[in-house]
Parts: sequence; C-alpha cells; structure tokens
Amino acid sequence: MKKYFLIIPMLLAVYFAEAQEKSGAQQFWNSLQNTCGNAYEGTVIEAPENDSFRGKNLIIHVKSCSETTIRIPFSVGDDKSRTFVLSYKNDRIELKHDHRHEDGTSDKVTMYGGTSSNSGLADIQVFPADQETADLISYASNNIWWITVTETEFTYNLRRIGTERLFTISFDLTKKVPIPSTHWGAEDKNLY
Repeated sequence: MKKYFLIIPMLLAVYFAEAQEKSGAQQFWNSLQNTCGNAYEGTVIEAPENDSFRGKNLIIHVKSCSETTIRIPFSVGDDKSRTFVLSYKNDRIELKHDHRHEDGTSDKVTMYGGTSSNSGLADIQVFPADQETADLISYASNNIWWITVTETEFTYNLRRIGTERLFTISFDLTKKVPIPSTHWGAEDKNLY
C-alpha cells in the first residue's frame, strides 16, 4: 500500500508537467476539439442595433476536427452560408471565414481572416486581419477577430480598429442543441 502513495505524486507531477509543456495554442485547440460533433446555441452580446443577426436563431456546429483543421458551420436563422475554418500549424492558429451560396459555390467574399501572431492563451486566440483579407475587403484590413473557449462558453468576436464596430456572440457550451441541417457547400467532400 505504501508504494501507491509514492506512485500517485509521481503521476500527478508527470501530468502537470505535460500540461505546462503545451502551448496556449495547443491547449486552446484541445479544448475546442473536446466540443467536436456538438452544436450550441448563441446569443448576440454586442452588435449594432440594426445588425441582421439580432433576433435570429444562432447555432454553431463543431462539425469536423482533425489534428490540423476544425470546421464550424454557423447558422444564422435559415442562412447556412457561413463556416469558421480554424487551422493549426507551427503553434499558430488561423481563422478563415468560408462563405457559400445556397448551391454550394463560393461567395466572391470568402476565406478572409487572419493568423494568431503568437501562441496566445489556453482560453483565447486573437486573429488580426491578414493581407489576403486586406486585398479582398479593404475596409476589413484593420479587423481583429478573437475566439474564446472555456468549459462553459465559446465566444466569437470582431473589433474593427479605428471604428465603433464591435461584434460578440456567446455560445453556451453547457447545453447541446440538435445539429442543424446541412450547411451550404457541405457536400464538398474536400472540405468536410
């Protein structure tokens, strides 16, 4: 019995050492992967008064997860055109916004976003607009997006630097909801 008392502290030390060795980006990625396959309802926390998301049923579905890519279709009422695409590479996370038409074809404004400039923290990753975004949508060149993930909440946020534009949606990770119908473009097997 005495030897077990010696083993338990050693196992705990190994566990905590491994947790400390993981970067903020890796811990964030692991937390997000823990939600894979689930859908969650959201609420607008901050947006302009006339924002088209207000009063709509907002659902994210953490649909597909691999070691390097997580795809999160985002429904705004009956509009199933949006998917958040997160990619993990070299201890950085990239956020892109995949926009589709109802027939599944890409919108002309799609795949904008940015890559974290450092490893970030376990519960938040920040994505300043990249050059592709600046070339595609000039007014969005000073956008900063960030996503938070805790045990109870996923938030998607946008701030346009130099303006009053602030947008935040919070999704309750403690309450799973039914998975929404197929998103536009989901039949593209190269994506899902």
